[in-house]
Amino acid sequence: MTIRIANIYYKRLSALADNVHLLSLEHKKIWERGAEMLELEKEYLIPAQKFVFIMPEYNASFPGILKLMLDNSDVKKCWWYKKAILVGLSDGRAGNLRGLEHMTAILHYLKVNVMYNKLLLSKINEEVNKDGDVLKPETDKAIDLQIQEFLKF
Repeated sequence: MTIRIANIYYKRLSALADNVHLLSLEHKKIWERGAEMLELEKEYLIPAQKFVFIMPEYNASFPGILKLMLDNSDVKKCWWYKKAILVGLSDGRAGNLRGLEHMTAILHYLKVNVMYNKLLLSKINEEVNKDGDVLKPETDKAIDLQIQEFLKF
């Protein structure tokens, strides 16, 4: 479901802004500061000024691979004084609230400005279908609002 939500954001942001990229950590060798991590930094992290973090709930937080990417990156070049929005998703009823709060604390430590409007997508299997279509009009509106605010942020 995470990549489905990421694709929704990617498509909508690409229609409104230039130079939008989608980075999935799936199959990335970023558990150490090796060649693949350095290339990811060079291509995506260092040039970016804004980030959208789409985070599934995992053990009441977010997946460890995301924390490994943060830990293995050049913090000053990749994160300092940049901006981010957070989107949490879960099959439960809290939309990864704990994970978003955990990530907010980490990003603040990395000197990233986190936008106040954090979207919590609960019961995600009822929100998005297998084709990546948003099923509920109120969720569709919430995504659009967050994106509009992010573009102004």
